[in-house]
Amino acid sequence: MTFTPHGKHLIAGEWIAGETTFRSEPAHGPAYDFSVGTPDLVNLACEAAEEAFWSYGYTPREDRAVFLETIAGEIEARAEAITTIGSQESGLPEARLQGERGRTTDQLRLFASHIRAGDYLDRRHDPALPDRQPLPRPDLRMMQRPIGPIAVFGASNFPLAFSTAGGDTAAALAAGCPVVVKGHGAHPGTAEIVAEAIHAAIAKCAMPKGVFSLVQGGDRSVGQALVQHPLIKAVGFTGSLAGGRALFDLCAQRPEPIPFFGELGSVNPMFMLPEAVAARGKDLGRSWAASLSMGAGQFCTNPGIAVVIGGTDADAFVEAARAALSEQGPQVMLTDGIAEAYSAGAKAIGAQSGVQDLLTSMCDRREARPFLFKVAAPDWLGNHALSEEVFGPLGLVVVAKDAAEMGRVARSFDGQLTATLHMEAGDTDLARRLLPVLERKAGRVLANGFPTGVEVCDSMVHGGPYPASTNFGATSVGTLSIRRFLRPVCYQNLPDGVLPDDLVQL
Repeated sequence: MTFTPHGKHLIAGEWIAGETTFRSEPAHGPAYDFSVGTPDLVNLACEAAEEAFWSYGYTPREDRAVFLETIAGEIEARAEAITTIGSQESGLPEARLQGERGRTTDQLRLFASHIRAGDYLDRRHDPALPDRQPLPRPDLRMMQRPIGPIAVFGASNFPLAFSTAGGDTAAALAAGCPVVVKGHGAHPGTAEIVAEAIHAAIAKCAMPKGVFSLVQGGDRSVGQALVQHPLIKAVGFTGSLAGGRALFDLCAQRPEPIPFFGELGSVNPMFMLPEAVAARGKDLGRSWAASLSMGAGQFCTNPGIAVVIGGTDADAFVEAARAALSEQGPQVMLTDGIAEAYSAGAKAIGAQSGVQDLLTSMCDRREARPFLFKVAAPDWLGNHALSEEVFGPLGLVVVAKDAAEMGRVARSFDGQLTATLHMEAGDTDLARRLLPVLERKAGRVLANGFPTGVEVCDSMVHGGPYPASTNFGATSVGTLSIRRFLRPVCYQNLPDGVLPDDLVQL
């Protein structure tokens, strides 16, 4: 299937052209013109989503499951075209896009299975006790219900799995909530073709047309209008701390504040415990280099900081990482802006007091090479700027003098998506002392692995304390993410003829 973008917005089943356009900036291949979104288009999409909610929010779970599976099938029917334009726009290798497409369709099908099982409803029933003294108890039933239209922001680094039909959209549609997507300007053509797949699934499944809309970006007012629209009931966002915090504040300032589920990234510290470094420090160094530079370091779970206790074994670990990173060739970054921010961030880290350059590089227009720096723990503890994320393949080694200082470094971190322990059996006591700190700091704690792979399953948590995310009780990956778009409702003494079908069956 060949694909040439037409550059229009999809709003309530209609492809609508805007009055002005912006030009895409692909890493390679042709550029196209896309309509710029406007607050008026956002309003049309939100009103259509609200109207669709009155039917879609109350559809049988089986109907929604089939709809999700149909979206997955329609995406697969456009597989080759999605890979081609996705690679052109993002610069990501075709193999990466193919894997990400598989993850996207798999999570749609996972949510279909999840809602069929019905456990997410958390149904509860306390039968009436009419003879209880001193007061009788009414019949009480409870379950989770969809909250209404959801705004989803496409992510720059995952044009498929965290964007138009990604995890936020899949979870919201599974819950029974219509979705309005604000497309990301880095990959508007990819967003358009995936929107066409959803549009086709809506027609095949006879779903209300307003259940999904795509409003392309091109103007900051689009995102502002979307999170402030009174019909939007929650927001899913993956992106930068600055952009996410600005939108979070807008959500809180609304006359009706709404939850903003922002995944804002982190530095994902690794704690290299002494026995592990002694036993396999060189291997750990090489493995860290591979993880750090994977995808040009453009993962929110990129392990940017390694904390070690100083000594000859630590030196061998650092040298192995430096040598492996020095062999890395340039990689294309997602956008010119991200490449510029990476270069500026690396220069800022290198200029900090006490920081030693171990590997510096030249960055071309949209290409990145790795950087590696080292700093002593006291300098780290005295400079919060060293703990801030630099989006790209940049590593920082923090050298502690002993286990106690490593513990102080651990406690100094802000909220993280992940934290990792590299350990051997002889490190168990130190690992046990660190674990209470790490579980307070991160949503996922790993042992002897690297966090860049995020499994989509029931147990996954992709979130963490602020600033990793804006809601520490939520995850944006895995089936638990559906709970972001539901709220509990209690039904007291309602007859079976009035109760929702899912509660009558209880």
